[in-house]
Amino acid sequence: MEKEATFSSTGLIHVPFGHVVGCEKWRGSHLAQGMQGKIKLIFEEDLTLVDFHLSNRFCILYITEADLVAGNGYKKRIVRLRNASNLHGIVIVEKTQISEQYFTAVQKFVVLELGMALLPVSSQMEASQLIIQLVHEQTKERNRNPFLRKKSCQLSESSVLQTVQQIPGVGKVTALLLLQEFASIQKLCNASIQELEQVVGHMLAEKMHTFFTQTR
Repeated sequence: MEKEATFSSTGLIHVPFGHVVGCEKWRGSHLAQGMQGKIKLIFEEDLTLVDFHLSNRFCILYITEADLVAGNGYKKRIVRLRNASNLHGIVIVEKTQISEQYFTAVQKFVVLELGMALLPVSSQMEASQLIIQLVHEQTKERNRNPFLRKKSCQLSESSVLQTVQQIPGVGKVTALLLLQEFASIQKLCNASIQELEQVVGHMLAEKMHTFFTQTR
């Protein structure tokens, strides 16, 4: 008998152990086909906020190439997930030759402004392998998965450092200095020019401030 996901009175989904609950719209997709036979996938029509639940609280929101090309509509979905206090989410984004031009803006919005984890993939098949890996890690040992902490989802220190280094004009040494001054990427993103120039000087501070604010 096939198991089903259930919903509590508060709307929190209960995912059977070892299963993934996916939104009905993904049935028959390359993403779903890539997971078949490797993990147990259940489809639910009632999933509106996210695309996949890997556990009761850990979920994935998937942004396709078409979503990026269509405009900024995807941002509302991400913000809704960010504001859902009972969920810890990862945003997976299709980074292809067509959507690559939009990726930097998405990365700044998700990582720098919202403080969420973002993982780029080149195709739905690659995304399916990533989801399978996350499920297997979760099944083996919950604490080994860096995205399944009880507190708010945070990027690893190395990922934060790499993200800061993607700011124009910022190398590894400058990134380390910035992270010593600003405890998180959220605080760095919200810093004023005056606060930034205490670390990097006025010219770079202006460039960084423009980088943080130009896509808001």
